[in-house]
Parts: sequence; structure tokens; C-alpha cells
Amino acid sequence: MKKIAASTLAIAALFALSACGKDATPQNETPATQAPAQAESGASESAVTAAIDDPAESYEDLRRDKFSFANFNAVRVSDLALDVAVDFDTRTLEGSAVLRFDRLDPAATTLALDTSDLDIRSVEAGIGEDYAPTPFTLGEADPVKGAKLSITLPDGADRVRVTYKTSPHAEGLQWLDAAQTAGKAHPFMYSQNQTIYARTMAPVQDTPAVRMTYSATVRTPADLLAVMSAEQDAGPRDGEYHFEMPQPVPPYLLAISVGDIAFAAISDAIGVYAEPSVVDAAAAEFSDTPQMETATSALYGPYRWGRYDMLVLPPSYPFGGMENPRLTFLTPTLIAGDKSLTNTIAHELAHSWSGNLVTNATWRDAWLNEGVTSYVENRVMEEIYGRDRAVMEQSLAMADLKAEIAELAPERTRLHLPATLNHPDDAFTGIAYSKGQFFLQFLEERYGRDIFDAFLSEYFDHFAFKTVITADFEAYLREHLMADHPQAVSEAELAEWLYGEGLPASAPNPVSDAFEKVSTQIDIWLASGAAINSDGWTAHEWIYFVNTLPDDLDTDRMAQLDAEFGLTDSANAEVAFAWYMKAVKTGYEPAMPALSAFLHRVGR
Repeated sequence: MKKIAASTLAIAALFALSACGKDATPQNETPATQAPAQAESGASESAVTAAIDDPAESYEDLRRDKFSFANFNAVRVSDLALDVAVDFDTRTLEGSAVLRFDRLDPAATTLALDTSDLDIRSVEAGIGEDYAPTPFTLGEADPVKGAKLSITLPDGADRVRVTYKTSPHAEGLQWLDAAQTAGKAHPFMYSQNQTIYARTMAPVQDTPAVRMTYSATVRTPADLLAVMSAEQDAGPRDGEYHFEMPQPVPPYLLAISVGDIAFAAISDAIGVYAEPSVVDAAAAEFSDTPQMETATSALYGPYRWGRYDMLVLPPSYPFGGMENPRLTFLTPTLIAGDKSLTNTIAHELAHSWSGNLVTNATWRDAWLNEGVTSYVENRVMEEIYGRDRAVMEQSLAMADLKAEIAELAPERTRLHLPATLNHPDDAFTGIAYSKGQFFLQFLEERYGRDIFDAFLSEYFDHFAFKTVITADFEAYLREHLMADHPQAVSEAELAEWLYGEGLPASAPNPVSDAFEKVSTQIDIWLASGAAINSDGWTAHEWIYFVNTLPDDLDTDRMAQLDAEFGLTDSANAEVAFAWYMKAVKTGYEPAMPALSAFLHRVGR
């Protein structure tokens, strides 16, 4: 997922005061669901034990998800079958969920599931072809985790069927009126289940430690289309749609959207879903996606999810993108007309390897999803657009990371986050994304690109369709890279990166020649008022230019820049956002009406 910048929240608060491919897996070889947690690591037991930073926490402790009620080490869900109706009038889903499970503990008699604001109507246990009512209890609601659903399992039962209805206030489901869409004619609904919001959509074991296959039958108003993070229904738009996800995924990747949605193909295996007024522009903007998939596959192994499609959501969508498998969700603000913001596409596609294929077992280790993905994203951007653009993006990321580290509590600046994490959403800072990215870049520099690329490709293949924690990554790194190159990285450096606070002394220092030239022009302009030559500047150079301007620049000079370059009316959402932030800091009033319109129009 591409996160919301912290500065976005600041500008939103200010506004509130004044008025946010081809299938590489053969069709008959659906990956099996994972083995119990003890068997997750491919490294030796001694290597994993040596990788644990805090002796007070055992390997089992580190894999424990305190944000889930699920008893997945005893009874583990392996498949989910949904049958739900979408009701825009009540803003609810209503129907049933059939959950198949494996009894890892043969003596287990209870299945524990996560729920939040679900109205549980009935629970039945399945034995053979038959279902029969079975006792269940719904625990007291916790403000973070929701309520534990405990289901009694009769002897021989291998599945349960839960009949339920969601709440109109479900945190994982967003319901938009027609006026909130681009087309203004039909309502729209989409899910956002990362991190722990799948439990507001269905009763599940809502932890990234569990992977499951799923299927769904979804009933909608006849004039709307349903899509999911699965194989899409190729039939007509008739109000009933069927979906299959044969690869096991963690529950946070369960995703659905319903609305007036059209489709445009980019290649035989890649395309874009979007509202009709947006779909052609989106397909043109994202036309480099097939090249990105080819580049990523060449670097890190085959794409294993069948098709790769994208869904462009209405403007209120609050993220850059969400990596739902087979169907990435995206903000329309990426449609800049010049492909300048396609690094988000590279990021969400990269999640098909890091995050979706190899998943962090708990949100304390979110860097294993986001940091590895950010590194792969940058490598793909270099392959497609060249080294200069990749270094510019590194430089911007490093500047943001340093600023964020200065504001975070020290313990929140560790890659492996402490057990005191209050909410899994708190894991999604620049630490997970950029510090994680620069850790891998550090490893690349020390071991050499060819050696590190081979290591990372083998890592993705070894842990494919499994879940990992930092200790697993460290153990695999030690056995498959450090052992062969003992002088490349010291023990102190490794510990500082994985378990230390702040930015390590060994961090890369990306320097963009293009940005240095921009800085020189700013210095000259500030000193003498000499004209700024912006010919050929990319969006990244414009963002750097605006961010580098002094925060106390007087309004006359802000007006001079605005008159010359039209920054208040920039069509590029990222450039406009940077300018609006500068306008807030300098008190440049002429930008405020456009800022207000921006905040009404853009949810990101």
C-alpha cells in the first residue's frame, strides 16, 4: 500500500479549522495453504534462534498476533466461501460465510474467529454434506480488536457456516453516494481491509499469519458491476457475480468493489477497471505496466497470480494504492497525463512478490511487506525509466524519512517494532517503507547487485505463499548470504539496521545531480532574483523545488513563482500538494481557494 503522508493530515486539520501477465502457476497447481507456524522458516532452528533480538521473546512470541483473537495454531482456516448481497440503501452486506479449517491440534473443540460490528444470525457446523446448528458465543467488543466469535466444533466437522450482516459503519467498507463519484450517477462501494478490517466484512481469522483461498457469490443492483481481488466473473452485468481466488492469501487482501465500472485492456493479461469517464485516461497513463511486470519477473522470479488488473477508485479514495492481488486499487490522482506518478503502480505490482507472495506474519514486521516492496519498486523504476529517476525518488524518500524520524518516538523508528505497538495501523510510517528500502539498498551495495538480486529472488521463491517475521529474514540472510561473504556486513551493522533506533550510520546517501542543479537555481534566485530555468523539469524536480523553498518565503515571491509557473493550478496532484503545503507555511492566501477545492476533491 502507498501510505498517506503525515503532512497530508496536517493540511487536512488546517482545512477543518478554516471551513485527507501470464499465470506462472499452472492451473492444476494451486499452492497449498501453509503448514503450522513452527514450520514457516526455511532456515535452521539454530539460525532463527540466533536471530531473535530479545531473548525474553521466544520465536512463538514473535509470531503471536496480539491484534487477533484467532486460535490459528490449533484450528486454522484454509478456505472462505462468501455468499452475500450488497445493499446500498442500508449500506450493508448480508449473507453467509463458509469457512473450511484444519485441526492442527486434533483435540481442539473450538474455532475462534475475529469479528467487528457483525450481526451474527446463526452458526452451523458442517460434517460431510450436512450442516447442523452448533453453539457459539460472541465476546465483549474490544475497541481495537472487535469481538471474538467462539464456535463449538463437533467431532468430524471440517467447516462452519456463519450467517451474518455487516454494520453500515463497518470500518473496512466505504459507501459513496453518487455525488461522491466521478460519474455522479450511481453509488459506489469499496473495501479497505488492511490491516485488521476484514473482520468488519466477514467473520475470519483476521491475521496476516493465516493464508486462505476464497470464493464468493456477490449479488448487486442490476446496473452495477462487482469486482474482487480474485479471478473476475467474465459473464454479463446481471447483478450476480462469481469469483475464485485459488492462491492462498491473508485476510487483509480480501477486497471487493461495486459501482458503475468499465474495463479497458492494456495487454492480454493486464487492464484497468474504472468509472466510464476515467477508464481510457487511466489505461493510457498506466500503459507501461506490462513492461513493469516483465522487469520485475526478470529480476525476482515469475508473477504467480494470473492476471494483473487495476481498479481506479473515485477521488475520495484515501490512499495511493492498495495491493489487492489480481486487482490493485488506485487513486485517480495518479492520472497526471505524463506518467510521472507511475512509481505507485510499480510499488503495488511489486507487492505481488513482497507482501502478497511472502507476507509479514505480524504487523510488528510491516517492513517485510512495505520496505522490501519499496526497494523492488525503485529497482523497477530504474529498469523502465533510468537511473536518474530512480535516484531522484531515493533522494525524496530519504529526505522524508529523516524528517519523520525526527518526529517519531525513538522506539517507533525500529524496523522490528516493539510488542507495545498500540494498533497495527501505527506500523505504517516511513520506517516500514523507506528505512526498510534503504536497508535492502545497503545490503545491495555491500554484496553487489548481482549477488543480492539472486538472494532476493531465492528468498521470494523459498517463502512463496508463506508468512515470515524479522527473525526469519535475518536467519535466511545469515545462511544464504552472510555465511558466504563474512566481511561484507558486520554484526553491529546488521543489529543496528534491524533492531536499532533512527537512521544507521551506514545508510546510503542518494544524491541526485538533477536536484543539485535545482538547488543551485533556488540559491541564485533567492540571492539575486535571476530567472529560474525550468525547461525539461520532471514532476520530481518540481516537487523538490517547491519543498526546498524556504518556509518563511514572503508572499510577493510566492506570487512571483505562481504567476510564472501556475503552481496553484498544477494538474499534477503531487506538485499541487507540495505547493499547497508551502502556501500554508508561508501564509500565501491566493492558493487557499484551490487548496479548499483540492481537499474536497481528493481523499488521498
